Amino acid sequence: MKTPRSLLPPALTRWRPATPYVLDAALAALVLFAVSLQWMFPDEGDDPLSWQGWLLGAATAVTLIWRRRTPCATACAVSLATPAQALYHAPPPDVMYGGMVVLYTMAARTRPWQRRLMLTGWILGVVITMQHQSNQEPFEYAFHLMGLVSAYALGVLTRVQRAYTAELEDRAGRLERERAADTARARAEERARIARDMHDILAHAVSLMVVQAEAGPVVVRKDPDRAEATFDTIASTGREAMVQLRRILGVLKEEASTGEAGSRLPQPSVTALPELVRQVRRSTGLHAELRTSGTPRPLSSDTEVAAYRVVQEALTNTVKHARASRALVELDWADDHVSLTVTDDGRGPSAGPGGHGLIGIRERAVACGGSAETGGAPGGGFRVAVRLPVAVDREGALG
Repeated sequence: MKTPRSLLPPALTRWRPATPYVLDAALAALVLFAVSLQWMFPDEGDDPLSWQGWLLGAATAVTLIWRRRTPCATACAVSLATPAQALYHAPPPDVMYGGMVVLYTMAARTRPWQRRLMLTGWILGVVITMQHQSNQEPFEYAFHLMGLVSAYALGVLTRVQRAYTAELEDRAGRLERERAADTARARAEERARIARDMHDILAHAVSLMVVQAEAGPVVVRKDPDRAEATFDTIASTGREAMVQLRRILGVLKEEASTGEAGSRLPQPSVTALPELVRQVRRSTGLHAELRTSGTPRPLSSDTEVAAYRVVQEALTNTVKHARASRALVELDWADDHVSLTVTDDGRGPSAGPGGHGLIGIRERAVACGGSAETGGAPGGGFRVAVRLPVAVDREGALG
C-alpha cells in the first residue's frame, strides 16, 4: 500500500524536511518585498510610508523565518508589529501579509486553544485598529477579515491533511508489520508441521526396522525362509521412509527456490489406518487390531493427517517402549467428533516416553481444535486417547 509521501520523487522527499529554514527565509523575503512596495510606491493621496513604519513592516516579515520552530512567539511578534505600524506610522498596511502567514501557521501547527485565541485576537485587533483610522470603507473591513479567516481556514485544512497522511502512513506500517508477523507465523507453523512429519516417518520406520533387525539373527538359524521375509520387510520399510523423506525435501527445495510455499506433498488419511495396522502387525509380530464404530464423517485435510499420525506415533511408541503383545486401535465416529484410542498391554506409563512423540500427538490434536490424553490404561498398559472435530456441513446446518 503506497502512502502519499511515498508517491513523491525520492529527491523531493529528501529535500523537503531538510530545508525548512530555506523555505521560511524565502517566504520572509517575499513578504518583505510586498511590504516594501507600499514604501517605494505610495498610493496617490496617501502619506508615504515612513522609515519607522517600514521597519515595523519588516519586523512582520523577518520574524517569519522562525515561524515553524517557535510559532507562538512569531505570531506574538507579528501581532504587535502590525497594529503598531497601523496606529503610529501612517498609512496602515494595505494587506496584512505577515498576519495571514502566522494565522496559517498557528492553525496548522499549534494547539486548539492557542490557534483559536490568536484568531479571535486578530479579528478584534483589526476591527479596533480600523476604528481609529479615518475614511475606512465597509468593504475594507470585509477584505481584511476575509483574508485572515481564509488564511486560518487554509491552515486548518493543511493540519487535517497532514493528520490524514500520518494516519495513512501509520496504517500502512501496521499492515506491513502484521503481514510480516503473519508470514513469520506461517513459516514457523509449516516448519513445525514438517518437523512432526519427519519425526513420525523416521520414528515409525526405524522402530519397525529395529524390531525386525533384532529378530533377524534368531530366525536366521531357525527359519531361513522367515529370515528372508524379515530382511525384505526391513528393506521395504526403509525404501518407503526414503520415498516420504524425498517428498518432504522436494517441497523444501521448491519453497527455497521460488520463495513461496509449493504444493504440499500427498498426506495420509483415516482410510489408510487399516493398512498401517496391518503393516505393524506384519512387520513386528505385535497383535494389532483396528475396530471402527459409528458412521464415518467428513474431516478436514489437516484432521485427516492428524488422525493418521496420532495412530502411527502411538503404535510406534508401543513397539519401541511398551514390550506389549497386543495393541487395540479404536475409531469411534460421532456427530461432531471422532475419537481415536490406542491401548496396549505393555508396561504402562512407567515405560512411556516423555519426549517428542507424545508432545507431537498433543500438538496435532490441539492444532485441529481437538484434545489428547495419555496415561495408563484401566486394565494395565498404556493408553492414548484423542478427540478430533469433524468438518461442519454448512449447507446442512443452514437447511
